[in-house]
Amino acid sequence: MTIDVIRERVAAHKPVTVAGTGYAHAAVAIVLREADEGAEFVVIRRSHRDDDPWSGHMALPGGRQDPADRDLFMTATRETHEEVGIDLQQYGELLGHLDELRAIGRGRPLDLVITPFVCAVTAPVSLTPNHREVQQAFWLPLAALRRREAQGSFRHEINGQPMEHQAFIYQGHTIWGLTYRILTQLLEVVT
Repeated sequence: MTIDVIRERVAAHKPVTVAGTGYAHAAVAIVLREADEGAEFVVIRRSHRDDDPWSGHMALPGGRQDPADRDLFMTATRETHEEVGIDLQQYGELLGHLDELRAIGRGRPLDLVITPFVCAVTAPVSLTPNHREVQQAFWLPLAALRRREAQGSFRHEINGQPMEHQAFIYQGHTIWGLTYRILTQLLEVVT
């Protein structure tokens, strides 16, 4: 899957918005680049922090909207630069965005709506993780998520209740939850 095909299909997508008011907002960036196997994207492992409910999870660069952010794309741009050192304002192209999603924490919906933005870098960039927020960052081939061996599950407990979630497995990394939902939709939109 090339960036040109992804650009065309994301542009044709009509994103669904979350109805209602009183929600906080956040944004993430699916940062793509062209590689030998087709498009690949940046994935991060969040650093372990007591104040972060998604501590240690695999994720996309992003975070909560700051009052100084002029819009949610600015949030995604700022957070991407802070977390992995990629300047999307200088080296990125906005391809569009996917459906808004309501965050879920500890098995229940939260008053937080996330907008996933799809971007492509227009020049070679280096990943420079901010280790306060990001333990690890790397490029993952989008095509790898469609392989049979990438289909898996994540098991854990919430209040003593066993839970199981669909997940992508890539080289020992488990991507589940919100990031799984976002990447699943991206694959649906572009294929």
